[in-house]
Amino acid sequence: MGSWQVYIVRCADDSLYTGIARDVERRVAEHNAGNGLAANYTRSRRPVVLVYQEPAADRSAASKREYQIKQLSRAQKLALVAGGPAGTRATAAA
Repeated sequence: MGSWQVYIVRCADDSLYTGIARDVERRVAEHNAGNGLAANYTRSRRPVVLVYQEPAADRSAASKREYQIKQLSRAQKLALVAGGPAGTRATAAA
């Protein structure tokens, strides 16, 4: 298991979902799978695409950052995705 990460995925309806995970690739796969492990929000909005991630020191820090991001407006989230800190933006197209 890796360190905690905060991530944002873009859903099929163009909405953004923010979450935390230790293994972001696995978590995104769970969001896209039909196995019941997806968040309720993303189940009806598949497929999702990873558009942003950033590291966190621990679970607590990841949860706090997730909360901060969830308080941002859509425009602010899109700006974060577009110009995230170097090395943390996902390689998927925004």
